[in-house]
Amino acid sequence: MSNEKANVVIVGGGVFGNSIAYHYAKNNPGKKIIVLERNELCNAATSRAAAMITKIRAKKEFIPLAKQTYTAIAEMETLLGESLDIKTVGIMHIAASETKVSDLEELVKTASKFGERWEYISAEKAEQMAPWLNASTSLKIAYMPDEAYCDPYLLGTFYARTAKLLGADIRQGVEVTDILMDGDTATGVVTTDGIIDADVVIIAAGAWAPILAKKAGINLALAPVRSQYWITERNEIFPESMPMVVLPDVNAYLRPEGGALLFGIRERQSIAVSPNDIPNDISSFKFSDDKGMNDLSEVIDRLAAFFPRVYDIGLKYYIAGFSAYTPDNYLSMGSTTKKNNILFATGCVGAGIAVCGGVGLAFAEMAAGKPNPYDFSAFDIHRFGDIDPFSEEWLQKCAIARSVKNSG
Repeated sequence: MSNEKANVVIVGGGVFGNSIAYHYAKNNPGKKIIVLERNELCNAATSRAAAMITKIRAKKEFIPLAKQTYTAIAEMETLLGESLDIKTVGIMHIAASETKVSDLEELVKTASKFGERWEYISAEKAEQMAPWLNASTSLKIAYMPDEAYCDPYLLGTFYARTAKLLGADIRQGVEVTDILMDGDTATGVVTTDGIIDADVVIIAAGAWAPILAKKAGINLALAPVRSQYWITERNEIFPESMPMVVLPDVNAYLRPEGGALLFGIRERQSIAVSPNDIPNDISSFKFSDDKGMNDLSEVIDRLAAFFPRVYDIGLKYYIAGFSAYTPDNYLSMGSTTKKNNILFATGCVGAGIAVCGGVGLAFAEMAAGKPNPYDFSAFDIHRFGDIDPFSEEWLQKCAIARSVKNSG
């Protein structure tokens, strides 16, 4: 019995894998691309994301990727004849210390450079727009009206549905158990359903990517680090039209969520876990014994300075998941000079939903043998030298990076 053959095989049916499939199928009609997901599509990091599609961020290399996400959404809405219903409510960046004012001034320069609208607004105006907010300690507030958030599961499945419409083969319940190598060249994958030969193999397996990379002889520079956020009870102080808010002085972000408030913090001690210790089904993993309350208690006083009612408004939901972090908070993805015909769409550093459009286009082009339309030099998977992605030292480096991160 002969092996199945594909032009491209993608391991992982999250937002990255599905975005690559969509962009590849769109730009390479007639080519065979297969996406393999061992569980259900978008069931791990994608569906647990806070899903702020922020374009303007301190890491300028992310911006063109995020802009492509908006382009892809518009294309898919047309193709499917449906709305993804992204919420373009804008975002407020609030600086309450001289250091953060300086960072904010740089951020608005970046916004201008990339042609994005912004304006400085008063504390009073900010409080009118977000009735839960106390902006009295702010020194400078910038409002960017064109930033949005979305339902991350819907976005991931939009990519999958449009990819399928364009001819991609998307399979659920199929696990990849090994990467086939001929010397230093990837030639396909071994799955629970048999062998698939492929011209190009793309690893887009999120927290589990280092396990598959190791099978191909690559030490992949990332670590699964816990992200967590809470959703409050519904209240009239959280109108659905209010903007998202970033509070770099508190390492917190907040956004509307159906009449409630979704907010996340970067706790003082983030938790990294070896990819080997994460179960295949993430829903069975215990992220926190106390729903993150101990972590929240460490910063709640500082958060309350901006969100005074945090103490008395009930918290209805706790959501946690793994994002793949690196010590410098840059993506870890691309090709490798050490192996041929294998690409790594990995290391989302908590920005996966925002950058998924550009990531999809970049890998679709590379898989088709074309140049990457974006500069991935800052994302080089070998930039940290020879590392052991399963070592405690490496895991701690990546955990600390998330704790100190206060911008995109």
